[in-house]
Amino acid sequence: MRAMTITPGKADSARLGEVAEPPSTDGSVLVEALLTGICGTDLELVSAHFGSAPPGSDELVIGHESLGRVLEAPAGSGFAPGDLVAGVVRRPDPVPCPACARGEWDFCRNGLYRERGINLMDGYGAERWRVDPYFAVPVPAELGNLGVLVEPASVLTKSWEQIDAVGQRSWYGPEHVLITGAGPIGLLAAMVARQRGYDVHVLDRMSDGLKPELVRALGASYLTDLSQLPVVPDVVIEATGVGQVVFDCAKLLGPAGVMCLIGISPGPASIDVQLDALVRQLVVRNVALIGVVNAGKRHYADAVDVLQAADPDWLARLITRTVPLSDWTSALAREPDDIKVVVDMQG
Repeated sequence: MRAMTITPGKADSARLGEVAEPPSTDGSVLVEALLTGICGTDLELVSAHFGSAPPGSDELVIGHESLGRVLEAPAGSGFAPGDLVAGVVRRPDPVPCPACARGEWDFCRNGLYRERGINLMDGYGAERWRVDPYFAVPVPAELGNLGVLVEPASVLTKSWEQIDAVGQRSWYGPEHVLITGAGPIGLLAAMVARQRGYDVHVLDRMSDGLKPELVRALGASYLTDLSQLPVVPDVVIEATGVGQVVFDCAKLLGPAGVMCLIGISPGPASIDVQLDALVRQLVVRNVALIGVVNAGKRHYADAVDVLQAADPDWLARLITRTVPLSDWTSALAREPDDIKVVVDMQG
């Protein structure tokens, strides 16, 4: 069958490959792939910044943002042919570490976890894939193709869970939220924040086009410079990974504020900052900086809930380009108006 493949460690090795049918060891639920999302992680894999093939192989099937239709499922699995599903990305390590032993594999402490399409496991970027029922997420039929957004949305539901947990160390009732970056993750972060009733401000470099339109359609404000921010943010969700932006936003947080870092910059960069002065401000204001990556099973279920609560027309506008599997590598070349690019796995 056809698949999106790379050779880990070899830059620009992305190709349309031919791979065997998924092995039964991957899980008892057989799924026909419908859509696979492309994100920054995939671009870094293709650039050979990280990634590991399954044991005994030099090739990795990528694709961790998935949507598929069940072809076969055993009795008692909770799934039936025709059901829409998304696959969980991370698997706990075999030791397990204390976090994985509690089912919190997204907080794995020893680094022995595996990840579909990223680390030691083939991903969902093949015409068919298998998954254990425990790691399959039911996607309501009414979401349809928008179910491909479940995985990226799960990162945001986890982010808000962690922000809430840290914020509750003191008086906690955020009003003003700043989100940096208006890519798919930043826009989904703004959507969730608006669902929670917060005053939301989104910072991005684009001065016009679809991004500011989508932000304003949520009832949020759109900024191109931090000097335009009219409030002191209680929460910052940082989705760019740009060091200077992180530094500048950290200085803006109000007392007992929380900054959640979910972006990673694609390239090495250094900045000159007055770190001692920043540390003093963070300490005297009890500010917390936390990092969030990946998601646990409950966050996927929460992601389905927030997507169902969203305006489907607004969500559909996030998917700005769909390319066929036969030409999937064209999804790796960013176009000016791209937000979320997905691969039609039947094309």
